[in-house]
Amino acid sequence: MLAGRAALAETDASLASQAVAAQVFSLPAYRNAREIAAYLPIKNEVDAALVAEKALADGKRLLLPRCRNDAPGLLDLGCVSCLSDVVAGRFGILEPRQALCRPPEAFAPDLILVPGLAFDRRGNRLGFGGGYYDRLLALPMAAAAFVVGLGYAFQLVDHLPAEPWDRPVNAVVTDRQTLLVPPL
Repeated sequence: MLAGRAALAETDASLASQAVAAQVFSLPAYRNAREIAAYLPIKNEVDAALVAEKALADGKRLLLPRCRNDAPGLLDLGCVSCLSDVVAGRFGILEPRQALCRPPEAFAPDLILVPGLAFDRRGNRLGFGGGYYDRLLALPMAAAAFVVGLGYAFQLVDHLPAEPWDRPVNAVVTDRQTLLVPPL
């Protein structure tokens, strides 16, 4: 999956990201959301900044993750008013400035957008192995949120292994389809 994503030409990744964003905008969960947690892409991930920018323009509250310096594997969230409120952080990821960040429990996002290396048709997600999003999605603040995995069409597979503590996403949005995952 990493090789496939890295091999995408910039133009193809941009067009696919635009298609993903358009599908996210058509979701009732997006239209009804007041507070959205998103991410900024690295290593040719689907560009969730397209959704983040429109969310701000639509008057939604935008939360972005920041790796906690003193606790590997944990994220804080920063409420940003524009995408210039970010700086290069751990792993070279653009993150909100520290002064904007609070523990995730300070927020109640209606919609959470997550990246992944792969997703399956049951909503299981394969990440980078650090458990950052697994821990975030396990928090009570995420319990009522509609969680959407963003990926390219080739990242949607039939089956991924899952642990009992893994929270499936509610939908997988790729450049070719939106897959709503029925609740277990």
